[in-house]
Amino acid sequence: MTQFYDARGNIYGVISPQALRDSGIDLPASATQCALSRLAWSRAAIALCCDWPDGQRPVGSKSHRSDGLLIGPFQSSPPFDVLIVNTDGTLAERSGNGLTIFSQALLEQGVMPEEGATLRVHHDKQDALSPVPTSVKPAQVASVQGFWLDLGQPGFGSTAVGAFGVEPVSFNGVEVSGVRPLAQLDPAWARSQFVRIGNPHCVTLVQDEAALPSNAQMLESPLADCLTAIAYAMPTGAGQPCPAGINLQWAMRAGDQRIVARVFERGEGPTASSGTSASAVASAAWRVGWVSAGEVQVVMPGGTAPILLEERDGELLGVRLFGTVHRTKR
Repeated sequence: MTQFYDARGNIYGVISPQALRDSGIDLPASATQCALSRLAWSRAAIALCCDWPDGQRPVGSKSHRSDGLLIGPFQSSPPFDVLIVNTDGTLAERSGNGLTIFSQALLEQGVMPEEGATLRVHHDKQDALSPVPTSVKPAQVASVQGFWLDLGQPGFGSTAVGAFGVEPVSFNGVEVSGVRPLAQLDPAWARSQFVRIGNPHCVTLVQDEAALPSNAQMLESPLADCLTAIAYAMPTGAGQPCPAGINLQWAMRAGDQRIVARVFERGEGPTASSGTSASAVASAAWRVGWVSAGEVQVVMPGGTAPILLEERDGELLGVRLFGTVHRTKR
């Protein structure tokens, strides 16, 4: 019923709306209605599709067998509507790896055109428009089959993500933000760049590899609890600095056009990789002068994401992500 896919270590289940209805979940007819009523069905969908079967959870694994659930398509031809459900039952505005996975599922179903299509993510966040469109196109890079995702123009700063209670600080001569809850956890986490690229991100800029938290560390208390309070919206988290929650990244320059990153997602926690997080990291690195426009490699535990940055007259106009995916059994 649920098919699982792996995009650089980021795993999502994919299921059709009708399959959920056939399983007894009262899912509305349209993606818009589903988003508005997600409190009535989303946790049941996660339990059905993403919980580990009894006795099958591997030792040391996360509490769910995927990083989220993709529900769609709601149409037989493009544009295609989709819901991205985090494992806590909330909806995401965008996921680069999730949309790569959804594109592969559409390709296998025989409905993805050769020229690509627009995917429309429906959500219930109050601080962003819904649906969020993303243009995807099948492509091959260095003999690897995948998809280019056009993520559009990023926004920078606290206003772009709805952050409050932050203070301006300097990094490489550029004004960024000081997020007190992060700096209190580690003095090396005192400088962050907010980025909105369909969804909100807080990229903390560090100089040394030792300041990059590992996924294992981010799964354990007390760090896991502190990061959850920062990243998640209320009532799970504190909603500070962003009432709607914020995806957290840590980034370190690792050479020419190369950035090493770690990711802690709102609604999910630490992940092996994230497409929009990689795009936000590349955008933040561009803004502070770590990289220039063109191709940027963002290295995460699950793999390396190629990002293309388009600049004109000193302004970052567009970001594109190349995603790859394969089927996996969970």
